[in-house]
Amino acid sequence: MLQAARELLALRSPLDAELMVSDMLGAWWNRRLRRGDVEQVVGEGLVDFAAKAGTPAALTLLIAIAYLGTSRQAAKAEGAALALLESGVATPRWADRVGTVKPAGCYVSRDAYGDQDTVMCTFAYSGEERHALVVLVDYNMRGMARDAWVSTQVDRLITRRRREAEENPLRLFQEIEPQQARALLEFAMRATTESRTPAVTESYSGYHAFARSRIRSLPPGRKRPAPPHSEGPYSRDRRAMLAAEFLASDEANRLSDLSAASRCADHIIDYGCDQDFDRPLRVSPTKCDTFMLDWLPRKVMLSPAEQEAIPHVLAAWVRWAGTRLNLPEQAVRATLDAVWEATAKFSDAYRDPTSFGLDRRLVERLLPDGDLSALARRAFAFPLLQGWHGITNLDLLDPASEADRRILLGIDHAGETHRPDFTEHLAWHEEIAARLWDGDPPELWEAAQRLLDLGHDRHDVLHILIEIAERIGDDPEELATALDDLADIPDEFPPT
Repeated sequence: MLQAARELLALRSPLDAELMVSDMLGAWWNRRLRRGDVEQVVGEGLVDFAAKAGTPAALTLLIAIAYLGTSRQAAKAEGAALALLESGVATPRWADRVGTVKPAGCYVSRDAYGDQDTVMCTFAYSGEERHALVVLVDYNMRGMARDAWVSTQVDRLITRRRREAEENPLRLFQEIEPQQARALLEFAMRATTESRTPAVTESYSGYHAFARSRIRSLPPGRKRPAPPHSEGPYSRDRRAMLAAEFLASDEANRLSDLSAASRCADHIIDYGCDQDFDRPLRVSPTKCDTFMLDWLPRKVMLSPAEQEAIPHVLAAWVRWAGTRLNLPEQAVRATLDAVWEATAKFSDAYRDPTSFGLDRRLVERLLPDGDLSALARRAFAFPLLQGWHGITNLDLLDPASEADRRILLGIDHAGETHRPDFTEHLAWHEEIAARLWDGDPPELWEAAQRLLDLGHDRHDVLHILIEIAERIGDDPEELATALDDLADIPDEFPPT
């Protein structure tokens, strides 16, 4: 990287220099290290290396990192750069202009569905070299920033987006305050960073540092603006009232099984509130497709009647909600088309556990909350749920009950009662089982699956997880990191 930084000496534009260094800093964005934070190990390591090199190329790199880096990188780079300047190391002509940008107008272009915002923030260096930072915010992906780029054709960009809104009823365009833009983009970039597997474009990493620095130059002071069509928050009572309104509507009168329709409406509302920023009424082709083919198959235990009813209830919901939101007719039609296209794929996407020979009553005991994604880890935590053990009828024990869990786990460890530490050991098994039941932290079940794939039996896996939990203690971040570090587990814990 220090060799590549020599190209900075030939540049004339501070914008070109910032973009080049941003691309360099993006080389390790979102990478994970088994030991330590990548921004500290690699990013700050680069700063230290450049400081020791003391060359003009190193100085230019440090000047750019002082503006583009993380707060720790920036502080270290600024101190190192000042030391090299005092020692007489030469700087390029653009060096004193880096970071002197001033924000101008901020705009947002969005679709009528409320799926995505394209946020455009314009800047200039003392009135020169106007450019726009453009960030795509995707509300179907928890409001994360999925793409970012820079345009120097500012007037053309704004004019094109404004004309699109004038000519297309499904496009909207408006100017927003810089404070609003900053709050919106800070939330979006934080959502991207916090995601374990962010669905971003290939170029996003190269613009991440640049975008972060430009957002910091916008004035603070506003809360994040609510996404389009947001009417939250929705309490349980408000959700129930919304379901009742829908079921009493003309659109819902055509549904044959109102009992199943009621439960399906609850799923639609819960998805809109919990996964879509309290926007149960918002409908779009993408949202309906994701709901039917991704969220329901992963998260909800549907009865056969609900499986049959869900496409028809969702179509009725689209018609009803579209009217309430004054969605253009062509948008409603496009969303209905997406519902029926998803319906053809739904039977393949939704794999009812009972189709694999699992007893529905057993599944319902493991999923009292209907969270289908929890089935595998809960069955792993409590494998003994049917039959008799002595005079105990296992079919009558509730794995969601703390007292019944203790009985189930005690039976699972009936052959270990001779251990002097049996009581303490069983308590640890209860702790791990409770965490697996809740999926907290998610890394626990991920680590268990990796261990099973490596050939460990179930009891070995539980003991390994207990050993890690005992060693780490209550720090959730350290526990998650330690569980992630189980990639080399065969060396540390060979299978028995």
